[in-house]
Amino acid sequence: MRLFLFSRDKPKIKVETTKADGFSGWLKCTHCHEMIHTNELAQALNCCPKCSYHYRLSARERIGMLADENSLVEMFDEIRPVDTLSFVDTEPYEKRLQEATKKAQNTEAIIVGKCLIGGHPTALGVFDFNFMAGSMGAVVGERLTRLIEYALENKLPLVIVSASGGARMQESIFSLMQMAKTAAALAKLHEAQIPFISILTNPTSGGVTASFASLGDIIIAEPDALICFAGPRVVEQVIRQKLPPGAQKAEFLLKHGMIDAIVKRPDLKKKLTHFIYFLTQNQRDFLTDPLDR
Repeated sequence: MRLFLFSRDKPKIKVETTKADGFSGWLKCTHCHEMIHTNELAQALNCCPKCSYHYRLSARERIGMLADENSLVEMFDEIRPVDTLSFVDTEPYEKRLQEATKKAQNTEAIIVGKCLIGGHPTALGVFDFNFMAGSMGAVVGERLTRLIEYALENKLPLVIVSASGGARMQESIFSLMQMAKTAAALAKLHEAQIPFISILTNPTSGGVTASFASLGDIIIAEPDALICFAGPRVVEQVIRQKLPPGAQKAEFLLKHGMIDAIVKRPDLKKKLTHFIYFLTQNQRDFLTDPLDR
């Protein structure tokens, strides 16, 4: 009889000697550095479930969050950008447009249309930072101006969600002209006492901040959003001084009166619905001519 004092069975658990390629679904938050899963991030509207840091949303995701389901009717999509100046920097502007269209799955840096928000008919414009950093060129300005004119003609409240690096350098003066163009259209909207709610997300800067984004009757920002004309590094180089901690962030601007409210993303639609009702339906109900009461 043979006696085996020592024996070794083959392991029943499969051991991988090489790491499998592919994405596991886990991410490290760039703000709090905690590990989070993409499913958690998606369920929290792209906000970190640990520290509430607000990551960017695409224009389509933003529309899905704010507009009532399947209520958006896109408008003015037939207006497309062209390379009027035959501009070339490190590569032709025309090539940049093609790449941006493929990356963002949009024809420009903004989507505009009419929709329902909390059941209220609204004119809505949403920037997409994925399209050339949400820069404002001639087509962005034209779509916005037509949306404002549509809101004026149909007496609809206007909501614009900004996420932009500013004016589009590849269009030079044509881009800068959009600042005056959109501001002039908003002046007519203001004269007609039709409300405009401006929502500033991270980042909102340059010519967008210096024009329509700062002209809202109510200006809302998301937490920790960078809102500025020139970025902090550029400002510090010009003035040769360090900026105060948190300068150009939404919380700093709220404290100094540039914006009216900071609203977390999960609460944004509810708050927006409240403002739209207060500025439109409430006005119809309670601010009528006293002789009509």
